Amino acid sequence: MLLPDWLSTDWLSPEEWRAVALSLRVSFWAVLCSLPLGLFVAYALARWRFPGRQLLNGLVHLPLILPPVVTGYLLLLTFGRKGFVGAWLDQIGVVLAFRWTGAALAAAVMAFPLMVRAIRLAIEAVDPKLEQAAGTLGAPRVWVFATVTLPLILPGIIAGSILAFAKAMGEFGATITFVSNIPGQTQTLPSAIYALLQVPGGETQAGRLVLISIIIAMAALLLSEWISRAVARRIAGL
Repeated sequence: MLLPDWLSTDWLSPEEWRAVALSLRVSFWAVLCSLPLGLFVAYALARWRFPGRQLLNGLVHLPLILPPVVTGYLLLLTFGRKGFVGAWLDQIGVVLAFRWTGAALAAAVMAFPLMVRAIRLAIEAVDPKLEQAAGTLGAPRVWVFATVTLPLILPGIIAGSILAFAKAMGEFGATITFVSNIPGQTQTLPSAIYALLQVPGGETQAGRLVLISIIIAMAALLLSEWISRAVARRIAGL
C-alpha cells in the first residue's frame, strides 16, 4: 500500500521541529503566566458585585470578538518599543515585540477568555453556602478559598488551562501581527504552516505540520477530559 507523499517523505526538517518546539514553549508559558490572573478574574466575576463588573466581563471576552489581527495590532501599540508600556519595558531591558516572549503574550491574551470562562463556570457551580459555613467558623477568606473553593473548582481550572493551551497552540493572527514570522525566533506552528503554503510545493510539509497540530489539539482535549473526571471522582470520594 502506497502512503501519501506527506507521510512517505522525511518527517520534519530541523526548522519545522523548531516551530513545533517553540509553539509548545509559547503555549506553556502563556498558560502558566496567565493562570493566576485568570483565577482571580474568574472569581471576581463569579462572586463579587462591583461597579464596572460588566465592563470587565466585556474586556475579558473582547479577544473572542475582535479579529485576531486587531488584537495583535493593539498589542503592538501597547507593548511595542514605542508603545506606552513597551517603551518603559525597553528601558529596563525587556523587549516583547518580535520576540518569542511576545508570542507568549499574544497567545495568552487570545486564550485568556476561554480559561476564565471555564474557571468561572466551575466557581458558579459551587454552593456559596459551603464558603459561608466555613466563614462562620472563623476561617479567613483566603483560607476558605484555599481549603473549600479551590479543591471543588480544580477540574474547571485544569480544563480551562488545557483548553487555553490548545488555543495558544493554534493562535496565528495576533501572533504574526505582534511578533512577525521569524524562523527559529517567533515562527510558531501556525505561522510555519502559513509560510509553507506560500511556497510552491510546500503543501507536503504543511500537511505534516497540520497533522501534528491536530494530534496535539486532540491530545490536549482528551487529557483535559480525563484529568477533570479523575479529579472530580477523587473529590466526590472524599
